[in-house]
Amino acid sequence: MSEGTPPRPKRQLWNYTPNLPIQLAPYWAWPLKPLASLGYLLHSWNPIGMRFLILVAAAVSWAFFTPDISRAEALSFDWIGEVLLRNFIILTSVAGGLHVLLWAFRTQKDDYRYDMRPMMKGAKVFWFKNQVWDNMLWSYVAMIFWTFWECLMWWSYANGWATMITWDSNPVWFLALIVLIPIWAGLHFYGLHRLIHVGPLYKYVHSWHHRNINTGPWSGLSMHPVESFLLMFDTMIFFLIPAHPLHVIFLLFHHGIGAPTSHAGFERLKVASTKGVEVGDFYHQLHHRFFDCNYGTFETPWDKWFNTFHDGSDEGN
Repeated sequence: MSEGTPPRPKRQLWNYTPNLPIQLAPYWAWPLKPLASLGYLLHSWNPIGMRFLILVAAAVSWAFFTPDISRAEALSFDWIGEVLLRNFIILTSVAGGLHVLLWAFRTQKDDYRYDMRPMMKGAKVFWFKNQVWDNMLWSYVAMIFWTFWECLMWWSYANGWATMITWDSNPVWFLALIVLIPIWAGLHFYGLHRLIHVGPLYKYVHSWHHRNINTGPWSGLSMHPVESFLLMFDTMIFFLIPAHPLHVIFLLFHHGIGAPTSHAGFERLKVASTKGVEVGDFYHQLHHRFFDCNYGTFETPWDKWFNTFHDGSDEGN
């Protein structure tokens, strides 16, 4: 740069970010911080938070929209079809609803939007040369695997191959498992995510998901079929530990609902004049932008321990 030439203005990476630097959950701090951990836990379960809403959706689905377990003793399309239809409606409502509100109708314009780049059209890297249509196709493929893992668990409970508990039989473990499921999901996600970022698994499998440099609601479950099959493999933990069907649905909804919301591209979905509901996940948005960071979740310590944590700051960039 010649003397007297003004410096090039700094490029703005983000339209909006949460408070930075990102802070990991205090569960893993040393020395231990029990009060901070309890406070964080209570905050993460606030009644208008996405985690609580996913639990409510799981409870409603179990109570009103899941076939009776006794019907699953024999494999039959009647009860499997009911699960498939329910999951189709949920995915379409969540991913499609968020896309229509945030991206199509732009009901809140660019408020709380992370990245100002549009969804891609005319790009050969996507099927139909359209990011949204491509993402929809592979999200529905993932929904089929979501239904597969769920129906496998119902079949297993009905035949006594997995141990089922109730609230009455074990209320302490029932409640504890609800709290532990998000942490287990984060552990599984980190391990799988690191694995498929290596060599041929990245080239032929996970690269499909990373075509989405900027993400929208349909991007969350848009991935290679091998990845979408493995993503929900964490459900198999229930062959090892006793659980209730509510726990199974809650874990699967972390993917079926959690992935579309966390990839929404917006921090919040505004409701009227309020801040509304927090839907986005800037922690994971950083992964899509910078690729080799934030493989896990902000509730698990693995990125910090293995030096792949990006806190969103300029120094991290």
